Amino acid sequence: MIALRTATIDDLDAIMALETASFGLTAWARETMAAEMTSEWGRYVVAVDDAGAVVGYVGLRAVGVEGDIQTIAVAEAARGAGLGRRLLAEAQQDARARGVQELFLEVREDNPTARALYASEGFVEIGVRPGYYQPEGVDAIAMRKELA
Repeated sequence: MIALRTATIDDLDAIMALETASFGLTAWARETMAAEMTSEWGRYVVAVDDAGAVVGYVGLRAVGVEGDIQTIAVAEAARGAGLGRRLLAEAQQDARARGVQELFLEVREDNPTARALYASEGFVEIGVRPGYYQPEGVDAIAMRKELA
């Protein structure tokens, strides 16, 4: 059984291991992740398995009526079971509770699985950010969802 809980700074090592495994050269820097996790505008949620291992996470930044899914990742061994959708749903619920009316995210152009997940959750493509993911130079697809 996978449980979701609010991340603490004690989860930083596990989140960074998953961030690096998931995103390689485009992974966030440890200092950036720590700053986001402890920001007054953010909330990070981790998915934890029965053994206590972090197998996924999602980060939300909400300022006023706008929110941003900062990052989301699921361990390779835990993919395909709906965990990414659960994490995304948790972030959307938190965003609504915080008064967010528009939720944004960026997704790699070359990640059709994530793009399909976001589209199935009501996110629509609103633009392209050329070369956004560095150093690889992969385009980002900007997406937006209106929250009720």
